[in-house]
Amino acid sequence: MASVDSTGAALPGWRPGNRLHGLALVLLLGAWSIKGLEVSTGKVSSIEAMNGSTVLLPCTYSSCIGIYKLYFSWHYNNNGTMIKYCEAVIPSEGIEPKVDVYHERVEFVGSSKNNNISILLWNITFEDEGEYKCFAKNPKEKGRNHSATFTLRVVDQMREVDNTLTVIIVSAVGGVIGLVIIIMVIKALVVHFLLKDDEKNKECLVSSSGNDNTENGLAGAKADNKGTPKA
Repeated sequence: MASVDSTGAALPGWRPGNRLHGLALVLLLGAWSIKGLEVSTGKVSSIEAMNGSTVLLPCTYSSCIGIYKLYFSWHYNNNGTMIKYCEAVIPSEGIEPKVDVYHERVEFVGSSKNNNISILLWNITFEDEGEYKCFAKNPKEKGRNHSATFTLRVVDQMREVDNTLTVIIVSAVGGVIGLVIIIMVIKALVVHFLLKDDEKNKECLVSSSGNDNTENGLAGAKADNKGTPKA
């Protein structure tokens, strides 16, 4: 039966099953987006390195439905101009790609077995400072693509970290712990000496009680002997 609008007129083309089909489509699209391809440069998306050192530019990919002919690349953002550093296609899961490198100081160090597409940048200079883009595209997901950016900062020397506050906190905590230990030792010694004094007092009381009983017994015996009449 057709639906009617607020005026009572029928809405053409509407069927009860259409709503169910639409809901199913929404759910499918939601599940598809959850399982989609993602690339990541890790929890730390930037690094500060010394001039002349070698740095790792990390990147990994993931896809819940798997990959097929996954394309990936690395680009350097040179003031808005994207310069390609390397690219490759991973045929399928676990198959190592043949990587084309376009920069003399770039080395691919990733592995498809670990979903890793990281690169090394050798002997960095101040000109290497900036943003590096890791990009991937998965034909198995109808060409879905994703990218992540890693920022490199180049310095003359590494900054010294001021540990004054940390030292103060550690010293304070150590002092408190030491004080607690000293108090516990003193308490244990006091309890020990008190227990020894208590034991000595008990021994004295027992000894005194024994002597009193002996003296009383002898006196009674003498009195009895004196009171016995001679035969």
